[in-house]
Formats: sequence, structure tokens, C-alpha cells
Amino acid sequence: MSPVTVSRALAQLAAEGLVVTRPGAGAFRAQARTAPAPAGDTSWQEVALSADGAADLVPRSVDASGVLVSLAAPPPGVIEFNGGYLHPSLQPERAMAAALSRAGRRPGAWGRPPVEGLPELREWFARGIGGSFTAAEVLVTAGGQSALTTALRALAPPGAPVLVESPTYPGMLAIARAAGLRPVPVPVDPDGVKPALLADAFRATGAPAFVCQPLFQNPTGAVLAPERRREVLRIAREAGAFVVEDDFVRRLVHEDAGPLPRPLAADDPDGVVVHVCSLTKATSPSFRVSALAARGPVLERLRAIQVVDTFFVPRPLQEAALELVGSPAWPRHLRAVAAALKARRDALTAALALHLPELALAHVPSGGYHLWPRLPDGTDEPALVTAALRAGVAITPGRPYFSAEPPAAHIRLSFAAVAGTGEIAEGVRRLRTACDEVLG
Repeated sequence: MSPVTVSRALAQLAAEGLVVTRPGAGAFRAQARTAPAPAGDTSWQEVALSADGAADLVPRSVDASGVLVSLAAPPPGVIEFNGGYLHPSLQPERAMAAALSRAGRRPGAWGRPPVEGLPELREWFARGIGGSFTAAEVLVTAGGQSALTTALRALAPPGAPVLVESPTYPGMLAIARAAGLRPVPVPVDPDGVKPALLADAFRATGAPAFVCQPLFQNPTGAVLAPERRREVLRIAREAGAFVVEDDFVRRLVHEDAGPLPRPLAADDPDGVVVHVCSLTKATSPSFRVSALAARGPVLERLRAIQVVDTFFVPRPLQEAALELVGSPAWPRHLRAVAAALKARRDALTAALALHLPELALAHVPSGGYHLWPRLPDGTDEPALVTAALRAGVAITPGRPYFSAEPPAAHIRLSFAAVAGTGEIAEGVRRLRTACDEVLG
């Protein structure tokens, strides 16, 4: 066996306490283990963790189930239609490895970075937002989830309502609830959020913020229509509220997408929009580099919360991000992903139309990595998810995407985390088996 295999085996044995390693001497069998200590009694914690005071507005329990659906790896042999990241074959692994290697050799690469982020990286994110944003209005953050958490904590006090699209990303709903906020749904259609209902929701709740994904919304894939963009900004401005723009898949367009609309933040000189964008979706789950951009006094509040929570994003990762996006491999990677996502989207839509015509697709997006089929009326959504897993395909239930009662049953099908179009065809075949079992 190779030296690497031996080294890993020894590390595992050491972690299990079976061997001890002594530098310069070798690896030795560990002393026999003593009898295990008697198990403690942790039942007292049940009382301590649930004893919220009468005036405590923030629930101390956190429901992560909607997030774990797309983070947990399925069992071996199960086709992953529930993934939220690119399949390893689509990730720029060689380019990231080369960027990290070059970054690690930069002078000062392992030192403490500015808490706001490296100036060059902030400038790169600012250019991507467009408009008149400058590097001084950008904070580098550790992934989009962290950026959204910072934004909601900055904009809304515990106990406040916050407006959200319906349906919307479960991770954002979990963030809001963990911060003690009350998500209030505003329906979307294929043209994005409905402005009239957004205005009604602001009037009814006095919410200080609205969280939206104007480009290839998760899960519907909707793109906010041009006339609605202006209305959303006007309505929020008149309500004295912020718009948190989660621009999470701008770099995951499909080959046939055409010109993209600018971020909402690019058309907002008044500081209404707090913009969130990330490199993670277009690279790798572990490449957690993102940005928060804002204008006005809110920027200092965002900065203060981020510093308290995380200090800063590790400098080697920021340096690697700069190396990656500045390399010739970066545009080649984006072009390759655009072509691959289009091919996978087309394969999935064609397979669904052929084998599962009862699943209704209201919208086929030209960006992002998922479809949002509506299930036939009366479908037992949890039963279908369970049957699909038995058939060997993992799908995402629609219920966690709604902050209130859903109008219909849905599932979300991701085509980014699978190995290719052949696996998509097999996944749909397995899903057909599950539907036959549940729908009859």
C-alpha cells in the first residue's frame, strides 16, 4: 500500500485511541483502555433549554431541518436530486487547487487581513454589482448563509416581522426564525414577487425588511420582471424599509440565458438594497467566500455584527479567491458550467415530460440548478419523498419552502449535483416508480 494510505490509517487509529505516534520514533500500540466511565445524566438540560422567560421574544431552539435536506449526503447508490451544489465533475477543482497553492505563497498570505476583507477582492465584488458601488461599500463574508444572517440581524430586532418571498429558500427562513423574527410570506409568480401584495404586506406589518432573490429565485426559478424591479424599490423606499437582495446564482446562468438584468442594488442610489452575492455556488461548498454590499449608516452596523461574530474571513481563502477569479481558468469554467447546466436542465425537463407528465412545471428557468414541479392535488408529499428514497433517488419536499400553509404540494429537483444526463434519466425512472407507489 502507498505511504499516504498508511499515514491515513495511522491517523484514524490514533483518533480512535488505539495507537500513539511519537515523532522521530514511530507508532506504538496504545495502553489498554480503562473501563468506560459511568454514563452521566443529561436529563436536566431538557428543562434548562426550554425554560424561556415570559419576556423572552427569541426562541432558543433552532429548526435546521430545511437546511439539512440539501446538505446531508444521500446514502451510497442514491441519485442526488436534492443537492444544492455543483457535482464534483463541474467544480473547478484543479483551478481552485492551483489558486490556493499560489495564494499560500503570497507574502503575508497567512497574516491577519483587514476585517472588511482584502481591498482587491472587495473591488472585484463591487465591479460585479455594477452601478456606482465602490470597494469601501463591500464587506467580504464567509459564505452567503453568513451574509444573510448578518443582514437580518442588522436590519430587524427580535420579535419583528420580516417579509419573504413565498415560496423561498428554507435556509433563510431558518435564519429569520433563529433570530427571533417572524417571516411573513409574499407570493411570487414566474415574474417574481407581486408588487401589490408586497405593498399590502408592508402596510399590514410595518416590517423593516423584505428578503428576495430577483434572479432565478429558489425554488421557482423566477426572474423579477423589469417593471416590477422599479416597483419593489419604490414600495420599500416608501415603507422606510430595506430590501435584502440574495443574488446567489448570477454565475450559474445557462448557455441560452441571454443578457441578465443588473442587480437591484445597481439601480438603487438611496441605500434601500443590502446586496448579498457569493462565489460558493459557482465553485465548491467549501469555497465559502461571499460579499455584503450596502450604502449609508447600515454598512457600519453590518460591519460591526460581522466583526463580533467572525472577526474576518481567513486570508488564505481570500487570496485564493483573488487568484481564482483573476486566472484564465475562471471564464472557461463559467462557460463550461453554463453549457453543462443547460444540457442537464433540458435532459430533466424532457424526462419529466415523457415519464412524469402529471408533474406540472409552471416555469423552466434559464439559470440556477433546479426545477419546481407541482404535484397532483391530494398528493402526500412526505410519503412521496420517502418512497423516492426507497426507490433510490433523493428529492426535496416543497413544504419547508413556505413560511405559512402552502397552496399546493411541490418537490424541488436539482440537476447540478448529479453525475450527468445519464444519471438524470435513471433518477426520473426511479421517481416514476415512487410516484406509481404513492399516486396509484
